[in-house]
Amino acid sequence: MSQKEHSTTSIWNPLKQPFFRILWIANVVSLIGTWMHEVGASWLMTTLAPSPFMVAMVQTATTLPFFLLALPAGALADIFDRRRLLLIAQTWMLCVSVSLGVTTVAGLTTPLILLFFTFSLSLGAAINAPAWQAVIPELIHRDDLPSAVTLTSAGFNIARVAGPALGGIVIAAIGTGATFLLNGASFLGVIIVLKGWKREHKENTLPEERLISAIKTGVRYVRNAPQVQAVLIHSIFFSIFSSALWAFLPIIAQKDLGLSSLGYGVLMGLFGIGGLSGAPLLHWLRNRISLNILVLMATNIFALAILFLAHVRSLILLGVTMVAGGIAWLILLSVFNTVVQSVIPSWVRGRVLSVYLLIFFGGMATGSALCGTMATLAGIPWTLTVISFCLIISALFTWRFKLTSGEGLDLTPSQHWPVLAVSSEPENDEGPVLIVVEYCVDQSQSKEFIQAMKALKTIRRRDGAIKWNLFHDIANPKNYTESFIVESWGEHIRQHERMTVSDHEIWDLARSFHTCSEPPFVKHFIAEGSAN
Repeated sequence: MSQKEHSTTSIWNPLKQPFFRILWIANVVSLIGTWMHEVGASWLMTTLAPSPFMVAMVQTATTLPFFLLALPAGALADIFDRRRLLLIAQTWMLCVSVSLGVTTVAGLTTPLILLFFTFSLSLGAAINAPAWQAVIPELIHRDDLPSAVTLTSAGFNIARVAGPALGGIVIAAIGTGATFLLNGASFLGVIIVLKGWKREHKENTLPEERLISAIKTGVRYVRNAPQVQAVLIHSIFFSIFSSALWAFLPIIAQKDLGLSSLGYGVLMGLFGIGGLSGAPLLHWLRNRISLNILVLMATNIFALAILFLAHVRSLILLGVTMVAGGIAWLILLSVFNTVVQSVIPSWVRGRVLSVYLLIFFGGMATGSALCGTMATLAGIPWTLTVISFCLIISALFTWRFKLTSGEGLDLTPSQHWPVLAVSSEPENDEGPVLIVVEYCVDQSQSKEFIQAMKALKTIRRRDGAIKWNLFHDIANPKNYTESFIVESWGEHIRQHERMTVSDHEIWDLARSFHTCSEPPFVKHFIAEGSAN
């Protein structure tokens, strides 16, 4: 089989695994319910309080919980049982959706009640999101991870097409409350599947990380991972300005175009069709265009979609605009998510993804509130026009923050570290711990050694060190001393376990400059009287 044939057929490999297949189907059904709910909530608000600010606040209530809970949710996804966490989140969302449905059917829903339930539903989604992303590698073989991510994106876009259209039909036929009740029922499938998952528990000799410490570790990792930072910079600008489309599409559909809920659902469905068609297009483009040029092109297309939404009132042209916007949206989110997934190891995946979600949905919430305020003062067309130009300018600004594909990285644990020579094993919570490594380096290779140590510094800081230094012996120029401080002995042990194969290659490169016959001498010091 040729490489091309393999890349074509291998995308379906994850679906050959029964549990992944049934969970994927249940998730698609749940996502359809979520999109039905979003159409229902936005449409209901245009009926209850049709001001631009209140309609935009639905988007804010949807995205704000991701901003508030992203970091704790990511830490929970890494340190607690992900199956149990997903079950709790799914059950919460079921209860909230049913409660909102019953309240709406009874005619008791007010704008504030709608915002409260929308916010509450998103609280569950915020807890669910990092755990869901982090659990995918557990369900399939590592070689099938790219295919699994692609299938997950495809399922999302299937739901984006079907959900809004079904939501519009249900609203027209039965009423808005029915969309909320059906969304609640859609969570049942996921709950039943997760109940049947016999998740393997890996033995860990170290105690679980505490929540606050785990959050700090995740933030420290992001602060020392330039490849992740580039994605976050692109994401925050795009999310702030792209939120304008979601904030104003419902009110434009109803007030300017005179569409029914079904017509609004069709517009949302066209956006989803763009997303579905964007998946194979993305695969074709990535083989021909660099990631950064692709992101620049897609960002400008989405900016034009926002500009057209401000001024075009032809249903045909607006439909084409929504398809183009869906393609650009799919390309951008797929690229951002793929880059993040490809450059982070499994031990911190939930936390890094939570920071990504924090940035993206925080930007969406901020942008929606900002757009609502601007539209109240100056009108929707003017606001969308300004936002579209801001998005184009932001694409030019973020151009210097290059995205990387992660090709060539081996993020599996190296499982190769020296046995720590200690007279007695300290308690895990003793610290801080000072680690000192002594090197002998030929002066003719000092520049190359220092450069290699800079790369090692990034790994040390990213994986747990709170301070790092490289010292040069002025009396004996060939002697160099690396020192770094870790908060506790347990955290230092975790630092060893976190080293990946690619990290180990950088460590080996730094050690290759060591010229003495004995290996670099390592010392460990623990702060006196530090035990709790």
